[in-house]
Amino acid sequence: MLQAIALTKTFGGHTALHALDLSVAKGEIFCLLGPNGAGKTTTISCFLGFQAPTSGEALVNGIPVFRQPQEARRHLAYIPETVTLYPYLSGLENLVFFHSLTGEQLSPKTAIRLLLDAGLQESAVHRPVQGYSKGMRQKVGIAIATAKNAGALLLDEPTSGLDPSASNEFSALLRRFSQEGRAVLMATHDIYRAKEVATRIGIMRDGHLLTVMDAAATDHYTLENSYMEYMETSTW
Repeated sequence: MLQAIALTKTFGGHTALHALDLSVAKGEIFCLLGPNGAGKTTTISCFLGFQAPTSGEALVNGIPVFRQPQEARRHLAYIPETVTLYPYLSGLENLVFFHSLTGEQLSPKTAIRLLLDAGLQESAVHRPVQGYSKGMRQKVGIAIATAKNAGALLLDEPTSGLDPSASNEFSALLRRFSQEGRAVLMATHDIYRAKEVATRIGIMRDGHLLTVMDAAATDHYTLENSYMEYMETSTW
């Protein structure tokens, strides 16, 4: 569903992404694990078409992002680290508005169901978003992404700043997306969350994808030790 082929991105004299080869199948949750500056967000941006690669290619469902951007984006939904919503609109009104930008309309009944499925409390559905916590805003973002019914979800540090309860709810939603056959690519620096939800985990540093690990075959101790070794190694 998602494929990067020798994807490279250079900003001036700095290479943010070095010949990345990556694939994410339907029903798979692939976590890109690494510190700030590792190249995780640049990877997400290339798949979204926000950044043009210096060389290489990003494909979404076999569609080249930079030759057919609109067609590629039809298959994508995106949840950023901080979901930006209209503060004086309710969660319901934000969802209906943002979905209307796709050219389709959501009925209030369907929109409410999507918000509740995303974990938003029923009592908050009609309240202005300005009174929401970050976790509640993320849930509206999830509902917006889910409403699009995209085959692939791109997530950039989606659990950053969430409390443990909200993070656990988010992990449960990711597993549900996987069961529905969606491909999920998530950028994170949270080792625990990556191990908990991922099918595969790729460790990144300085624009290099250093290794890819099978999450089911790796325990937390091994993952943490491997991560720390790669972060401390100066050359590969």
